[in-house]
Parts: sequence; structure tokens; C-alpha cells
Amino acid sequence: MINLNDKVIIVTGGSGLLGSEIIHQIKKLGAIVINLEINIKTNVELTEIECDITNPKSINNSISLIIEKYGKIDGLVNNAYPRTSDWGNKFEDINIDSWKSNIDMQLNSIFYLCQIVLEKMKIQQFDSIVNMASIYGLVGPDFSVYENTDMTMPAAYSAIKGGVINFTRYLSSYYGKYNIRINCISPGGIFNNQTDIFVKNYEKKVPMNRMGKPTDISPAVCFMLSDQSSYITGQNLVIDGGWTSI
Repeated sequence: MINLNDKVIIVTGGSGLLGSEIIHQIKKLGAIVINLEINIKTNVELTEIECDITNPKSINNSISLIIEKYGKIDGLVNNAYPRTSDWGNKFEDINIDSWKSNIDMQLNSIFYLCQIVLEKMKIQQFDSIVNMASIYGLVGPDFSVYENTDMTMPAAYSAIKGGVINFTRYLSSYYGKYNIRINCISPGGIFNNQTDIFVKNYEKKVPMNRMGKPTDISPAVCFMLSDQSSYITGQNLVIDGGWTSI
């Protein structure tokens, strides 16, 4: 049985749809979980820390607080999803500065968090990082699912998530000698009260005939954080109801 007893695990963006379920599941399995989130207040227990993951100083301060209180970091889930206000523009309407900002906010924040946390993890030599990627880091978008809606798939999303997947492979190779495991998870579409048209379009493309739920993703995150996955590293676990199989 999977357990995370006495582990200290950081989850970025833990107040959102997916992040809150990941935190809930990790807590159930016995871990101490710290939510790094921009729109919260730091509490005295340090289970929630106000942190802007796009700001290196904010990251440094947060990690210092955690180490001072708990003395270690056993796991990190890079789940946060910062983006600009014009996120979602069609490709031909994307401003180059917006493109650069989104790459910086998402991909570069993961780089810096991993760099800082991995230096702490090297001391213990038995830890785990889970990066949240996406099926659209693996395959091109099926734009037919957005027909008759105002939605689209932002171009930067594919670039970022593809980068996350291969960056995960790099880290797993680099830190394997320290017995640190780095994996990523690529969910398919998660239901979040999207329009009926989009949901219908999406679900007819999925062999399992439904969108995913946060509860489909969180157990896999916990498994990758746990000692039960002690010989798994550099992998991308796709959880998509079969979307990428056809």
C-alpha cells in the first residue's frame, strides 16, 4: 500500500482544481504538505506559504522557511500554472512579449524551483520530484474539439509542456547518482465546468468516453512521490483515458 508517512512535500499552485486534490490525497497518505501559492497568506504551521514562483527571491524565502522548520524536503510537485492575462489568444494574435513572458513564468520557474530544491535533496539522497506536463506536450492539439466555442489551445502551452517532459528526462539522468527520482505526469483534459459543446466534442474523441477528473490524477502523483516507485525515474506517465492511444 502506498504511504507517504513523515515525508515533507511541496505542492505549487495547491489551491487550484488539480492542486487541491493532489494536496488532499497526499495528506491522506500521511505526509506534511506545503502549498506554495501566490494568493494565500503564510500560516504559522507553514502548511501554506505565500509564494510567487515567478520570483526567485520569493522561492528562496519559501524554501528557507521550510528547511528551517522541517529540516528537509522529501518531495516537490511542480503543479502551478502562472500565465498572462492574454493567455488563450489564437496563434496569429499572440504578441511576442506575451510568448516570452509565458515561457519565463512557467518553464523557467520550474527550472529554478528544481535547481534550489535539488540542492537540498542531494543531502538525503532519497527524494522525488513530479512535474505536471500534458498530453499536448506529446501530441499536437486536435482543434476540432474547440469548434463552436470561444476556446483554443495556446501555442505556448505545447512548447512549455514539451519542454517540461524533456527537462524531466535531463534531470533524472543528472541526479540519478544521488538516488533522486524525477518524473512527470501528462493528464488529458480535466473537466472544469467547460461548455457543454466542448465537453461533448472532447469526450467523443476519448476511448473511455469522458474527460478526466482530479481524482484520476492525484493517486499517480502520490505513487511517484512514494518509496513504492523507488526504481522509476525519467518517465512520463500519461493519464488521458486513451486519448494518445489512437
